[in-house]
Amino acid sequence: MSQLTRFRKQKDDFFRSSPDSPISDQTDFEKLDYFDEDRSLLLSLETAPGDRSEVRVQTSDGQERVYTREALVSFVVDGEDVALTLYGTSHSHGYFLPFRDATSGKETYGAGRYLDVHPQKDGKVEIDFNLAYNPYCAYNDAFSCPLPPGENWLPVPIRAGEKQYQK
Repeated sequence: MSQLTRFRKQKDDFFRSSPDSPISDQTDFEKLDYFDEDRSLLLSLETAPGDRSEVRVQTSDGQERVYTREALVSFVVDGEDVALTLYGTSHSHGYFLPFRDATSGKETYGAGRYLDVHPQKDGKVEIDFNLAYNPYCAYNDAFSCPLPPGENWLPVPIRAGEKQYQK
């Protein structure tokens, strides 16, 4: 069993049985739907420093949260140059990466997906889109989830990670 398969099984088990699961009716829950692993979407990237400016991010319930622009990454997907902003929070030692892509609202959750990104000792970051996950509001409207800012809307499809949840 690969590390990704093991991770996904653990997540499915948590969603199926934990009292902290965002799934309100766990009795019918079997597992989440995922894209097949795509090793080309596991990236080790140099970061450019962000300007540390604040960005106010709207949430799924009409509130807002404040993040800082900590770093920028650029890479190529399907022959197209793209860039994403990595955000900092006051309660994390890594970066928060909310994003939308061309699959949003079709194959994946319409409001976007998230990644947790941790800086490496060499100054790079590893971004593994195979670990892209839906915010809890994709499963339950009781949660308040940050919506990816426009600067993190990719025009290309990222067919990796979690797919749209079918209730």
